[in-house]
Amino acid sequence: MIQVTLFIRDGDPEIHRIQRILTACQNDFPHRLNIIFIDRAQVLEDEFKTKAPVLDIGVFRLIKSFDEEEIRFAFMRADERLKEAQQKGNDVLVRRISEPIQPSKSDRLSRWFSNHYMVILNLFTFFYVFFAVLAPTFMKIDWQVPARVIYKVYSPLCHQLAFRSFYLFGSQAYYPRALAGVEDVITYGEATGFDENDLTAARNFLGNDVMGYKIALCQRDIAIYLAILGFGIIFTLTGKKIKPLPWFLWILIGLGPIGFDGFSQLLSQTNLSFLNWLPLRESTPLLRVITGGLFGLATAWFGFPYLEESIQENRRDLEKKYAIVNQIQNKEGTL
Repeated sequence: MIQVTLFIRDGDPEIHRIQRILTACQNDFPHRLNIIFIDRAQVLEDEFKTKAPVLDIGVFRLIKSFDEEEIRFAFMRADERLKEAQQKGNDVLVRRISEPIQPSKSDRLSRWFSNHYMVILNLFTFFYVFFAVLAPTFMKIDWQVPARVIYKVYSPLCHQLAFRSFYLFGSQAYYPRALAGVEDVITYGEATGFDENDLTAARNFLGNDVMGYKIALCQRDIAIYLAILGFGIIFTLTGKKIKPLPWFLWILIGLGPIGFDGFSQLLSQTNLSFLNWLPLRESTPLLRVITGGLFGLATAWFGFPYLEESIQENRRDLEKKYAIVNQIQNKEGTL
């Protein structure tokens, strides 16, 4: 049986004319009629306010003004499509034409996700930072096995260089290389006795009871993800209505500072002869936090609003579907 759905305003006199035509077509084209009043749900009003009445016959739609001849032609084409789909075993199209609208499991999951995706992203970012901080905490209480597992899991995601990391439970929050020129702190080389140019040793060094234990993410990464989390929380609490940061500001604010700080440091330490004109430098913890924070903030400000725009369209389609289903089910419940 072909499914027919009429989208119309409550009290529109056109409903009687359309019902008479559909009744006259019942013998030739058996169908089930669902009348949906668009003024009973804002999402339906927004969708159909300039088109109503709208008549869906199977997969064919008639808009605004249509007569009996057009309705019969739509029935004929819908019947042809149904038989064709049945012959080809296209169950999806068969159900779309012959069965009333019903939310699927994927619809329910998609609806839930579209309404809660920012909570999921914020929780993911929070726990990503939380476990990085948990590693030195475990080291402090001598739970070395879970601590080392965390360091190992995070190692492909961050360089974890000891002189570019923050420390917990020690005499200083950081131990930069002497090259960074940070005053009034013990340098990494002084604290450990290691060669400050030995990157493997710096990566493998986790800390000790005197220095404290390093967080599993470097200073810049911690700043990036905390900034993303901070903006994500604000974006969520403001109803996801913040407009996206223009792309040129993302480049200027986000990429510019972190790129200059990171690449100037990297290139100056390559020992390549054609780069000898670059002054040898090592970024400071403060610069890493500032540039990382700007990058995280700008990236979240640029990306989250665009993500909301794309999800909003899917959410709107799902809300429209549920509004239709609710009216159909309510009418069935009163029969």
